Amino acid sequence: MTRHARNCTAGAVYTYHEKKKDNKAGGYGTIQNRIGKDSVKDFDCCCLTLQPCRNPVITPNGYIYDKEAIFEYIIHQKKEITRRMKEYEKQQKKETDRMAELARAEEEAKAQKFMELEKSIVSKPIASTSTDSASTSSISNISNGREKLLPSFWIPALTPDSEKVKMKKPEKSVLCPMSGKPLKAKDFIDVHFTEVKDPSDKKALIARKVRYMCSVTHDILGNSVPAAVLRTSGNVVTMECVEKLIKKDMIDPTNGQSLKEEDVIPIQRGGTGYASTNEKLDAKLKKPVMMA
Repeated sequence: MTRHARNCTAGAVYTYHEKKKDNKAGGYGTIQNRIGKDSVKDFDCCCLTLQPCRNPVITPNGYIYDKEAIFEYIIHQKKEITRRMKEYEKQQKKETDRMAELARAEEEAKAQKFMELEKSIVSKPIASTSTDSASTSSISNISNGREKLLPSFWIPALTPDSEKVKMKKPEKSVLCPMSGKPLKAKDFIDVHFTEVKDPSDKKALIARKVRYMCSVTHDILGNSVPAAVLRTSGNVVTMECVEKLIKKDMIDPTNGQSLKEEDVIPIQRGGTGYASTNEKLDAKLKKPVMMA
């Protein structure tokens, strides 16, 4: 039994460090781990396929997609919206017919009640005693056609059904899978990456660790280098280039066109369906806490 620092277990007090060590060994509490490189996509990869883009396009919110993948996604979502809209309209029609049937039944019930009230006005001889059959029929659950309203689990025609959940009216616009905002094909901007030309590196472009560079300063691009796309040309430049060079004159140095603030689109780096980069690099798993 050790008696030094954090490993001291002879004390009468259950210390914080002992509790933390026991939680880690037993799997209690919140388990925290830093996300590795394999869980983060590269800055030039499609947000859908997670592979390097062949024909990259960028949305106004800064998310890069492969043109083929995002167009296929839009077509699929439009078909899904059309299908859901038909189901919604069918449900609305059924609901309208049901309400009309209820209104018609209510009118018939009112008419029947009025007729019975009119008949009761006519004087009738009052029977001194009622027969057993009449009293039995009045309290029977299956009289006057009420047997059709009773559920039955052994007769298929009378088996009770669960009510279907009412559908909400589906959105008509296609939403971006990353930002959740409306997505339109006309808002896409073609992205032109500047390749790093290294005669000594004969590997394919996808296999290279260093693939692209800034089109103005020729700085190497990567996940750790903030970059942006210029709307006027589609070229990719570093944010350092934007702050130090482009924002002075607000002119695109690659084609000489004037720029606005919204024409500089920062690229959203990294991030898959379960991990995001440069903002939240810690993955946490919460488990039951061991109380002292």
